[in-house]
Amino acid sequence: MTKGTTSRGERGHHSHTLCRRCGKRSFHTRLLRCASCSFPNPRMRRYHWSVQAIRRRTTGAGRMRYLKTVQRKASNGFREGTVAKRQVKKAN
Repeated sequence: MTKGTTSRGERGHHSHTLCRRCGKRSFHTRLLRCASCSFPNPRMRRYHWSVQAIRRRTTGAGRMRYLKTVQRKASNGFREGTVAKRQVKKAN
């Protein structure tokens, strides 16, 4: 068996496939564990020695469809079902 170019063609299988939780191609098909987020473990995989990886998937990295409206609602006291008072124009 040669160690050079001919053995490079032997690498036709994939050990990792797409993960259901993080969407990366890090889910090991035989070990059934994601190398990136450690799915199916309920706790997300994160280490302080990789601060950039934490920054990539923290709050604010996505669209924040719900969370971006919470700050505005909190400043108004989370009021619901009210209508703003009608403003009358001043006559000059």
